[in-house]
Amino acid sequence: MQNGLKRINVDGAKEDLQKRTLGPIGYDFGRVVYLSSLRDFSTGEYHHYGLALSFSESAAAAALATCHREVFYNLTLSPLETFVAQVERFFRSSAHDFERTVNAWESLEGYRVAIPSACDQLSAALFRSNVKVAIALLKSRQSIHPEKAQSALQLPLLGQ
Repeated sequence: MQNGLKRINVDGAKEDLQKRTLGPIGYDFGRVVYLSSLRDFSTGEYHHYGLALSFSESAAAAALATCHREVFYNLTLSPLETFVAQVERFFRSSAHDFERTVNAWESLEGYRVAIPSACDQLSAALFRSNVKVAIALLKSRQSIHPEKAQSALQLPLLGQ
């Protein structure tokens, strides 16, 4: 009986996911990338071991799919300035060189896997377009101000 109760508590699993896991991420682009990483690309099914232990595999999968769609649409429909800022935040959070990260996302188009399976084509196209615009803007900022990026890393000496 307890397992049956776990299965129907999708709302509880979703609330737990939002509070404990997604909340600390702090921004929607990071959340979308994280949620898409929990989806098996062969089957489209979501898996989260800890959430499944507390609720059930089916409740966890449903909560993950629902949150992925909600966060994705919230991000995709946000102002472009906000979207670009979130992409930049994500790229800068990488342990790798910023320019290398931007170039990899541009050439590999890893953002395509961030789109939820149950997504309308117009929203998917808008998301892809927004990421491409963000990448182009970030690359242009780097090429316009390479000396600024370098000088920001240098600390001034005392007396100068």
